[in-house]
Amino acid sequence: MISILAILAVTTSGALGVIIDDFSCTSGGVYTAGATACSNTYSDQACQAIYKESAAGVGYPAAGNAVQRPFTCYSTSTTGGSINQDLRKTAIANCAKTCGFCCATPAYNCSNVQFPRLNCNTILPSQCTNPVYRDIIAQDCPSACGFCNQGTCVDAVPECEAYMCSNIGLQDFVNQNCKKTCARCDATPSNPSTPLCTTYPPDTQTTCAAWAANGFCKNDFYKNVWRQYCATTCKIC
Repeated sequence: MISILAILAVTTSGALGVIIDDFSCTSGGVYTAGATACSNTYSDQACQAIYKESAAGVGYPAAGNAVQRPFTCYSTSTTGGSINQDLRKTAIANCAKTCGFCCATPAYNCSNVQFPRLNCNTILPSQCTNPVYRDIIAQDCPSACGFCNQGTCVDAVPECEAYMCSNIGLQDFVNQNCKKTCARCDATPSNPSTPLCTTYPPDTQTTCAAWAANGFCKNDFYKNVWRQYCATTCKIC
């Protein structure tokens, strides 16, 4: 009788959504925000077809809930048990969100700084796309927004395109907002003497060196002119 009750207790707990076996991306018995912060490589519909709910109607992992992740995300058994690392790696690569494994993907699996300017545990998805927060998050809390592979440098806005990097009229914008796309990550806008990139459009005048010697590149009155004619000499992207 005791063994039957024990089995029923385990089965009932699973049906109610108690996390068992694999506690990845959980804290205090529930999933963290990082558990489902990423996107599936496959479509959500395909992932849910591959990885069925652990019990009918219980749903899938989400931040703050304790739904048992689909057993097949990590086990050869439909009721859980020992963890199969090959199955787990496949789930992480293809359906990490559905399986609640986002925190184990390369983009989210890294350390945050010891003393962040923001609380890394409370960062919202909206902050991950907000120009005000993105730079700070990339530097201090990369795991919160999937910035682990960005090298602490991200574009501040999602509209950046490669063609913008060489557009003379957009340099102020890309220097501020498109550092990743336009390779300006080491730029220091507050220090005009620091080049904002390493390659420049060619000069179109043969007298640029003489002009530069007379202070041409440092005179804002000629700003549009030296961008147009002496970009290499004046180190203008």
